[in-house]
Amino acid sequence: MFPTSPTTAILHTPENPSSADSSISREQGDWAAGIPAKLLEGFTRAEGLSAPPWLLAALVAGAALVSIPRGSWRWFGLFVTFVHEIGHAFAALSAGHRIKGIELRFDHSGQMRSLGRGGFGAVWAGFWGYPVPALTGAVLIWAAVQGWAPAALSAGVLVLALSLLFIRNLQGIAIAAGCAAASVFLLWWTSAATASYAVVALGIGLVVGGVRDWLNLLGVHTRRRHALPSSDAWILARQTGIPSALWLGAFAVIIAACAFASGWLLVSQAQDPR
Repeated sequence: MFPTSPTTAILHTPENPSSADSSISREQGDWAAGIPAKLLEGFTRAEGLSAPPWLLAALVAGAALVSIPRGSWRWFGLFVTFVHEIGHAFAALSAGHRIKGIELRFDHSGQMRSLGRGGFGAVWAGFWGYPVPALTGAVLIWAAVQGWAPAALSAGVLVLALSLLFIRNLQGIAIAAGCAAASVFLLWWTSAATASYAVVALGIGLVVGGVRDWLNLLGVHTRRRHALPSSDAWILARQTGIPSALWLGAFAVIIAACAFASGWLLVSQAQDPR
C-alpha cells in the first residue's frame, strides 16, 4: 500500500460571490438571447462549398462511417428515422391533416399519427416517409454547394425544435432533443465554411441512410414477412389496392434520383472548386 499524504484542497473564492453569480447568469442569458439572432443570421447566403477532391472524398468516407457500419448506424439511424417521421408529418399537414403525435423508439421504429379525411390525404402522408431522408440529404448537399449551409442549419434547428411539440413518448423526446441540441451546437459554434462541410457530410449520410432504410424495407418484403404490417409499402397497398412492389419501386425511383443528384453535385464541385 502506498503511503498517504495530507491533501490540500485549493479553492478559488471570488471576492464578491454575488457579482460572480450575476456574471454567470448574464453570460447564460446572453447565450440564450443570442440564439434567435444566430437563427436569423443563418438565413443569409455565404460562400458556397469550396473543397478539393481529397477533402470531398474524406467527407464521403466520414459520412459512410456513420451510416454503414452497424455500430455507428445504431445512433445515426435514429436521426434518419426522425427525418422519416417528419416527412410523414409534413405530408400530412400539406394534405390538411392535423398531427396527433409522433413516436420514436431506440430500435429505429417510429409512428406518426394524424387526423383528417382518408383517401388521397392518407396515401400522400403515408408515401412521404422512406424517400424523405434521401431527399433531405440531396437538398442539404445542394445548400452547401450553393452557399446556403447556414440557412439549412437554421431551418433544421427550427424544424427539429418545433417537432418536439409533437413527440409523444420518452424515447422520442430523448432522440429529438439530442438531434436539436446537435443542430444548435453546429449553428452556434461553426463558421460558415465549417458549416458547409458539416452540412454536406450530413447530407451524404442521409442519402446513404435513405438507401439503407429502403434495402431494409425490401428485406421485410422478401425475407422477414412477419414484419409486413410495419411496412409503409404494405400499408399503402392495403389502402389503395396497388401492389406493394409498385410502392417499393416508387420509393426506389425517388431515392435513386436523389442519390444521382447528390453525386452529380459533389462531382461537379470537385471538378470546379471555388
